[in-house]
Amino acid sequence: MIRRVAVLPQPPLLIPELAAGAADECAELREACLEAARRLTSASPDWVVIGAASGASEVPEHASGSFRGFGVDVGVSLSRVTAPETELPLPALVAGWLREQGGASSVRVHLVDPAAPSGQCEQLGRELREHAAVLVLGDGSSRHGPRSPGGEDERAEGFDAGIRDALAKADAESLAGLDPDFAAELGAGGRAPWQVLAGLAADDDWTAEVLYSAAPFGVAYHVAVWEHA
Repeated sequence: MIRRVAVLPQPPLLIPELAAGAADECAELREACLEAARRLTSASPDWVVIGAASGASEVPEHASGSFRGFGVDVGVSLSRVTAPETELPLPALVAGWLREQGGASSVRVHLVDPAAPSGQCEQLGRELREHAAVLVLGDGSSRHGPRSPGGEDERAEGFDAGIRDALAKADAESLAGLDPDFAAELGAGGRAPWQVLAGLAADDDWTAEVLYSAAPFGVAYHVAVWEHA
């Protein structure tokens, strides 16, 4: 039965070797993510991971990969079992790195298409309720401020304030109500995974804590932990 959920972003900058000159700016975000990962491991050493990737396909169990494509050859594995390296999408790479940092034994990655309909996302969530520890990966809007990668949009602040409030209150209904088109306009890649969480958490009682919520590089990053009451 589901015991704990960690909601994290997935910027490659989480990995110190990739952050380079921005390592200090990422320190608070990184520590919040590692704290959430440690809490998840205390619920179960075996995680289920939800992420979004275009052209999503099945991620092999026990797979290994590298952040080489992001500029630095930092290897990761989805379990403690040694496996040949394969090309992994960003959510799986970040999950593998968090697994190692958080002391987990294995992660099993489920990918959804970023454009998946809300109902499809919620259905996947309902199918995952038997797992004790679930990691949900996804970024908020990429349109915060004039230097944001998606170009500034004044609506981004209100959108991510709503996400922060929903995560702080364990408000699955608000996450379920996110509009896919509006989220896409704001470059919020976490919309589909958050709606998987909505399906997983619906009709249950939760307590929640937000460990981090900010947009340090023009992209909103939220870190939260939900505990099944």
